Amino acid sequence: MNWLHTFFALILLLTIGAGVIRILKGPTAADRMMTAQLFGTCGVAILLLLSTGMNNLVLLDIALVFALLATLATLTFIRRTWQGSGKRKHDYPL
Repeated sequence: MNWLHTFFALILLLTIGAGVIRILKGPTAADRMMTAQLFGTCGVAILLLLSTGMNNLVLLDIALVFALLATLATLTFIRRTWQGSGKRKHDYPL
């Protein structure tokens, strides 16, 4: 594996560590959700780096699944918390 791939994967791991601090200090649910998105994005990037560095195509599929799950989590969060156009929360069908 290329040392450059390993170096950038370690930097992304440090970014996730900084995100843990943001989760602990985050005053709102939106801050915590943005940190969860950071985890998802960094996780996908780490998997892509490892896939390229190790020539393992299976990790590309896993990265795609993680990206889809992160998108679903964001959409679920928005649907549960956002109340636009003056509508009440219970007006939206589940």
